[in-house]
This record gives sequence, C-alpha cells and structure tokens, in this order.
Amino acid sequence: MAGRIPQNFIDDLLARINIIDVLDGRVQKLKRAGKNYSGLCPFHKEKTPSFSANQEKQFYYCFGCGAGGNALGFLMEYENISFPEAVEELAKTAGMEVPRDDSPQQREKDQQLKTLYELLEAATTYYEDQLRTNDTRSDAVNYLKSRGLSGQAAKAFSIGFAPSGWDNLLTHLAGNDPEKAKRLEEAGLLIHNEDRDSRYDRFRNRIMFPIRDQRGRTIAFGGRVLGDDKPKYLNSPETPTFHKSRELYGLYEARKHNSKLDKLIIVEGYMDVVGLAQYGIHYAVATLGTATTDQHLERLFKIVPEIIFCFDGDNAGREAAIRALKTTMPVIEDGKEARFLFLPDGEDPDSLVRQEGEIAFSERLAKAQPLSEFFFKSYSENADLDSMDGRARFSTDVLPAINSMRPSLLQQMMLDRICELTNLSLEQLQTTVNFHEAITPTNTVRPAETAQPDNAYADYDYYPSGNNHYSDAGSQDYPSTPSYPAPSRDRDNVSKNTFRKEPRPQQRRTQNTELSFAAKLIALLLHYPQLATAHQFPEGLSLSEEQDIKLLIQLINYYSSNPNATLGQLAVDWREDEKLSQTIINLYEISTSLEIHSEADARLYLKDSQHGLELKALELEISAIQKKHQLSKEEKISLAQKLQKLHRLKDIVKD
Repeated sequence: MAGRIPQNFIDDLLARINIIDVLDGRVQKLKRAGKNYSGLCPFHKEKTPSFSANQEKQFYYCFGCGAGGNALGFLMEYENISFPEAVEELAKTAGMEVPRDDSPQQREKDQQLKTLYELLEAATTYYEDQLRTNDTRSDAVNYLKSRGLSGQAAKAFSIGFAPSGWDNLLTHLAGNDPEKAKRLEEAGLLIHNEDRDSRYDRFRNRIMFPIRDQRGRTIAFGGRVLGDDKPKYLNSPETPTFHKSRELYGLYEARKHNSKLDKLIIVEGYMDVVGLAQYGIHYAVATLGTATTDQHLERLFKIVPEIIFCFDGDNAGREAAIRALKTTMPVIEDGKEARFLFLPDGEDPDSLVRQEGEIAFSERLAKAQPLSEFFFKSYSENADLDSMDGRARFSTDVLPAINSMRPSLLQQMMLDRICELTNLSLEQLQTTVNFHEAITPTNTVRPAETAQPDNAYADYDYYPSGNNHYSDAGSQDYPSTPSYPAPSRDRDNVSKNTFRKEPRPQQRRTQNTELSFAAKLIALLLHYPQLATAHQFPEGLSLSEEQDIKLLIQLINYYSSNPNATLGQLAVDWREDEKLSQTIINLYEISTSLEIHSEADARLYLKDSQHGLELKALELEISAIQKKHQLSKEEKISLAQKLQKLHRLKDIVKD
C-alpha cells in the first residue's frame, strides 16, 4: 500500500495494543512475575528466563542479549518484517485501517517500483519457460543434469535459461514500447549502448538463477555462462530493488521450507545452495559476488542463532575464511554462534554432498570449528609464544580484533585465553599494545568487498541424483515471507516510540583477576535482590566517588523500592535513564563473574563483609568532615568519636 503512515496513527495504535498479547504465543514460558512478565528470549538460546516485559510501560527487554523495544519493534525483530508491515499486522489485530500519505509524488514512486517487480517476475517466468521449450536449451539441460540436479529442485528455485541473442527478453517483454525498455534497463535486465542509443539483453546464453527477497519477489538474477564467455558468473547490477551487500541467494527458499530455522550455512555458489537443498540440507545461502558483509551477518543473526561458514580447504579458502572472521568479530554477541567448516581439497558443498550424502555432510557441519577456536588457531600458527617479542607481536595482532567485539562473555573468555597463551596479565598486555585505542569504535575497519573470481565455481562431474527432497515441489504453494529493510529513524519507517536494539558501546570494565569488594556485593544483589532490604548498608557509602560503590548504592536504592524486581525489570527501568542505561552491560558482566551457590552463602558473605562496609563508610565520613575549613564543637566531637571507632574497626577487620 502506497504512502507514509501518519505519526498520530502510530501513536494511537501503540496506545490500543497490549504488548503482552503480541508476546503471547511468541515468547516461550511467558508468565507474570510481579508487575512484569518473564519468559525465554526468542532472540537467543537460553535455559533460564532473561526476557522481561512491562505491561504498564508497554516495553520489553532481554537482559541476556540486549534486545528491547515496544510491540512494533518486537514484531519486526521476531517476524523479520518491515516497519510498515508490522504496523499493518498490529492494525489488523486492533481492527484499525492504516491511513496513508497519498501524494502524487508518492503514488508515482510506488508505481514505478511496482512495475520493476512485475517485470522481474515476468523475466523469471520467461527464463523458466525457455529452459523447458527453447530449441537451444539442450546445453543448459545437459549441464544441470551433469550437476545431478533434478527437475523438481530446479523448479523449487525457479532456475531458467537465457538463450543466445541480443534482444530475446527485450522483444518478449517490451516489444516496441520504449518506456518498458527503459524500466527493464532500470531493473538491471538490459544494458544501454550510449553510442548507438540502443538497449540489449544483459543475460545471454546463461543458466538463470532468480534472486528473491524475503517476500519471495524476484529482485535480481545471477547467470552462469554455458560457453567460454566472461565472466563465468554474472549478477544483476545495483538497482532500486537489489543491493548485493545485503541480499543472499537462497534465503527465501530456506525460510519457506522451514520458518523456524536454527542455523544457516554460508556457501560460495548458487549450485552449492541448490545442490545441498536437493539432498535435504535446506539451510544454505550464498553471497552475491561479494565477500560476506556485516549487513549480511546482522540480517542472518536476526533469523538464526548459528551461522556456519563453508570454505574450500585450499589457501584461497583459508584467506576467505580470515576475511569472514574479521567481519564476524564486531557482529557476534552472546547467544549467537559462528563456526567455520573447511572441505577437502578439490571439493565444494555440491560435489561433496552428492558423494557422501546428507548424513555424512551434516556430521561435518556438526564438527565445524567455533569462532574462538579458529581465531586462535589462525593467529597462533606462525607466532613465537616462547619469546617476549613473539608474545608482544601476537598480542598486538589479536587484541584489536577481540576488542572490536561487542561486550560479551565470549569476548571476556577470549581475552582470558590471550593471557593464558602469553603468560601475561591483561594489565601487562595493555602496556604492550595501545589497548584503549584499539577498542575505539570509529577505528573498526571493515574488509573491502571483493568480486568473486571467474573460477569461484568449479565444474562438477556427473553423479546420479539418488536423493530428492522435492517430490511435491512442482505443486507446492509456498507462503511468502515479508521483507525487512534496515531500520530507519524516518517517520514513515519507524515510530519515535520504537526502541530498536542499537550496537552496544565498545567499552568494557577494566579486567581484573578478581572482582572489587563493591562489585562482589553488586553480584550478590543481582542474584538475590531481596538482600537489599534484608541487610543494613551503612549510609556513609553514598559519599564515595568510586564507580562500583556508586553503582552499588544505586542498586540498593532501586531494590529497596522494588524488592521483587527481576534483572529484566531493572534493565527495562534503567534503560529509560540515560546515565543508568550505560551501566546495564556493566551489571551483566558483574552478574556473570561471580559464582554464588545459594542465598545462604550470599547472606553469609554479606554478614562477613559488614565490618568492611562500615570501615569504608566511616573513612568516607571522616574524610568529608576533615575537608571542612572550620569545624563546629559538635563536628569536632563527632570527628573524635569516628576516629576512635575507626581504630576499633581496623583492629576487628585485621583480626
């Protein structure tokens, strides 16, 4: 539907929708917990609930992965749909009609885009028909058969054939209509010869692979040449419908086969995707003439918690894997996993799955190297960890990459691993390399996109297709999957009340081998909030300027007012305060840094720490009095009493 959605309608819609109704059925084990609702987060794997929703504030937040927002934001994340589509979905629930800005300019823009989609769909049908009926189709059919591809698999991916000739598609779709020819060029299907002021077909004598968006609409094509022409693989150019740095071949087909995928494989070629699907592995996607980008990964990690990169085992494959590793590091976060699979030399996914079958190939996938393992293996292969210079060089290489990561448990564990490998503390490593500059977000460098070489896809020998998972593909009516463009803050795309998960700040707590005294107390309260009111904390602590003590006081005050609050509720409440929101990741790290076996242990630790707390508070009170230029008689008496008490407490603590 054309036009912008007025902001006042969005505000009214959010006022009518109950976020709990939206979450119900989508969030597992959703149940009331005090004023909030808690459940298992649908955006990352977890066994204990860290997902919290506040009905009064109409807001959700996951303390585990940081996902948060209102009902529209949740629907966009969960269903992977665009903002307008989420508004439409919620409006149906509320029985409301979505109004639109129906200006002439907007109508014209929408009509032009609609025309492009229609022409691309017509081209798909044309190419499919040519594979079945064209007199010169034999080379294309024989090639597909030599790759072991069944007709059902070709049908499922709408594979077609562009015959030789300069104007087959042009004549079929545009005829003598110059306006249609112009639109075909805009869709990337024709090329304009400026010298002759003429247009001709971009794809000629090629097997055609339609590239689809999340809604199943054809947005571009990839074509594999049948002769000796170059390039071997040709993709559509950038168009209003196609942006290759964001799109992935086979993603639509994977999701229509299984709407609740738990992993995806990233492979190099179209035939790898189709071949794996034919053998029952329906969760492979391929990049489109570029290296894997952070946009690809951000998109995929919204759909699945696990991504497996699949590379050839040769040097080119290893280099491609290193590039993928560097791209993945700033994107990975807790609850998400990236792994790396290297195939035997001379093999690729399509040829290997035909040789060994689905079960054996799936076993290979299960043994793929985790990101951390591949990272340290790659960086330590040529490192001399027996010398100080070698350890310094190794640290200089790995620390910037690790500190480009979002704050997470994985990042902490990888930093700990560096310390193990170098026999150095993190503080020592920080003096060896410019650690603090390395974690500056603006210094993060993305690997350049590289075009696929002509030999990126090898020819395959014939292998009989004895395993076909498309027995009903020809008649199957696949449901369409909505698209979800990159988030925008423009009014016609995102409500001002929608909180979309932003990249986490590239900052972290100073790494110590042991938590500070105050941080341990914070960890205890995060696990057992009721102790904030059950235990008497000295008032003098509020005078401290230490960050951990300030955080402890804020936590005590919060839990004193909200004794039944969960971690999720605290995150929701503090997220609305600009200063407090900056401490959420700090709290998360602290909460996972101390092992606490029981509430009884926590109470015992608090009791044992009471004298230490009183000593700290007393020192702060004495310091505050001593800073005064002139003391009253009462203040002098108070100071003397506090000094005497200080000496007694020091003796007790010492004992």
